[in-house]
Amino acid sequence: MKDVTGLCVLVLSLLLGGTGGTDPDSGYCIGTRCFTVFTEPSDFTTARDQCTARGGHLMTVRSTVSNDVLQILLGNLMGRFWIGLHLQTGCPDPAAELRGFQWVTGDQETDFSKWPQSFNSSCSPPPPRCVSVSSEDEFTWTQEPCGEPAAGFLCEYGFTNPCESLTAAQGESVSYRTPMGFVSEDALSLPPGTTAVRMPAETKYVCFSEQWLQAPWSCEIKEGGCEHKCAVDQDNQPACYCPPGQAVHPGNRVTCEETPEDDPCLSLRCEHVCHKDGDNYTCMCDHGFKLARDGRACVDFNDCTDERQCPGDNSACVNTVGGFQCVCEDGYKMSNGLCVDVDECASAPCEHMCANSPGSYQCSCYDGYKEDPKTPNKCVLHCGHEECPAECDPNDRFQCYCPDGYIAEERTDHTVCIDIDECSFFYCDQDCRNTFGSYVCTCSPGYTLVGQYRCVKNEDDTETDGGMEGSGASPSPGPSIPTSATSGVPHPDPDPDPTRQPSSGVSVGGLVGIIVCTVCFIVFLVFLAHHIFNSKGKMESSKAPEEEAHRLEQVKSDE
Repeated sequence: MKDVTGLCVLVLSLLLGGTGGTDPDSGYCIGTRCFTVFTEPSDFTTARDQCTARGGHLMTVRSTVSNDVLQILLGNLMGRFWIGLHLQTGCPDPAAELRGFQWVTGDQETDFSKWPQSFNSSCSPPPPRCVSVSSEDEFTWTQEPCGEPAAGFLCEYGFTNPCESLTAAQGESVSYRTPMGFVSEDALSLPPGTTAVRMPAETKYVCFSEQWLQAPWSCEIKEGGCEHKCAVDQDNQPACYCPPGQAVHPGNRVTCEETPEDDPCLSLRCEHVCHKDGDNYTCMCDHGFKLARDGRACVDFNDCTDERQCPGDNSACVNTVGGFQCVCEDGYKMSNGLCVDVDECASAPCEHMCANSPGSYQCSCYDGYKEDPKTPNKCVLHCGHEECPAECDPNDRFQCYCPDGYIAEERTDHTVCIDIDECSFFYCDQDCRNTFGSYVCTCSPGYTLVGQYRCVKNEDDTETDGGMEGSGASPSPGPSIPTSATSGVPHPDPDPDPTRQPSSGVSVGGLVGIIVCTVCFIVFLVFLAHHIFNSKGKMESSKAPEEEAHRLEQVKSDE
C-alpha cells in the first residue's frame, strides 16, 4: 500500500485549509488551478479572509484563460464580485499595466488586463482601492471602496500532482467532490484530496500523488470512505465496519448491508464495531478511541499528548472527540501542516501605508495625516501647526480640504489652513487653552471639570479666602493642575480631539441680555456726551454779549 502517513499529511492539510463556511455555488479546475464562486454578500476584507480560510486566495485574472474561467463561473449571476486586485498604498498610476494595483499574492505579474476607459486616476480624496467584476458591464475591472459589500467573490487554489479523471465503462458514471467543496461530473484535472464515486457499484476512490486509491484508505481522512465507521484491523490496515445487524458489502468494501439475525456480533454489544478474527469476534474502537477494560465500551484517546502531532512554532493541538485538530495563533495560517505568518498587508487593511510583522501588522499615514482615533486603520488630515498648506484636488485648486479645527483661506496662488482659536468663542466655563486644531478647558483650584467645559465647585473644598465662593483658591499650597474633561488628571494628549463645540455654553437668553445691556450702555454714553457738548455751547453763547458790551464801554471812555 502507498505511504499512508504521507497521504494523511497531504490530504488532511488540504481538507483543513479548504473547508469552513458554506460550499461554493460552483467551481472549475484546469491544469493545477481550481476556481470557485461564492454568492455571499461581503466586503473585500471578509471575502479575502473567506478564501484564505479555505486554503486559497481571491482570484487573480492574469491571462485570457483565467478570464474565460471567470466568465464561465459568473455567466448566469448578477451583481458585482470581488477579485484579488487592490491598490495597497500610494496613488493610481495610469501608465502602468495594473495602474499601480497589485494582486493579493503580493505581485504585479500579468499578461492580461481589462480596465474601463473611464479609469479614476485621482488621488485626492483617496481613491477606491479594490476591484470587482460583473457580467453586466462585460467583466471590466471596476474600482470599488473596499468596505462596500459586493454580491460575492471568487477564490483561487493551486495544487500539484493532479489526478486525471477516471474512465467510466458502459452504464457507469463517476462524480467527483473536490476539497474546495464543489461537485463535478465532467473534469479532466482534479486536485489531491478529491473523492470519486463510481456508480452503480458505489466504489469510492481518493486522489493521491496522481493516483486514485480505492477505499478504504486511511481512517483519518473522511472515515476512509466507509459508509459507517473506519478502524484499523489486527494487521494495522484500515477497514470498514458496520453497525450491529449489518455487514460490509464484499464488492465495494465500504457500504453496509443487512445480516442474518443470528449474527454473533449482536451478543457482544460493542459500542463501536465488531471485528471478525477467524472464528472469533471481538470489539474494536474507531480511530481516536481506545477499548475500555470491559472489552465493549470505547473511551476518547487524547491525541495531543504526543507533541509530534502539531509540529512547528505558533501552533497548538486541540483535542477533539475521537481525534485532534491543529490550530494556529492569531496572525498565522496553516500551510502544509505548519503555521506560517499571514501577510495582512496583502489585503490592504490600511487606508495609507501598511507594515507587516510576525503575527500582526501596523498601519501608518502619509505626511499631513494622522491615525483616526476612532478607526486606527484610517487616516485623517493633520496639521500640528498654526498654519499649513491645504489638501487640494490637483484637478481643481479651489476644491481644498482642511483638518478639523482649521479654516481654509485662499491666497494669491494657493490655499492655506489656519487654526481656529476656539477660546474666542467662550466655550469654556472658566479657563481655556487653545491648541492646534482643538482646545482644552481647565478650571481654577477648588473646581472640577464636568462635561469637558463646565466647572463645578468641589463640595468638600474649604474656603480660605474669606468666604468668596468661586475664587479658585487652592486648599493646599502649590501650583494648580488643570484637569481633563473625563479623567480628572492632566490631559495626556498635547493635541486633543478634533474641535468640538459644547452642547450648551452661554444660553440664548443670556446672550441676548448681554447684547441689550451693551447697546443700552453705548446709547447712554452717546446721550451723555451730547448733553455735555450742548451745555458747554450755551455757556459760551451767554458770555458773548457781556464781552461785547464791555468792549463798547472801553471805546466810549477812550473818546
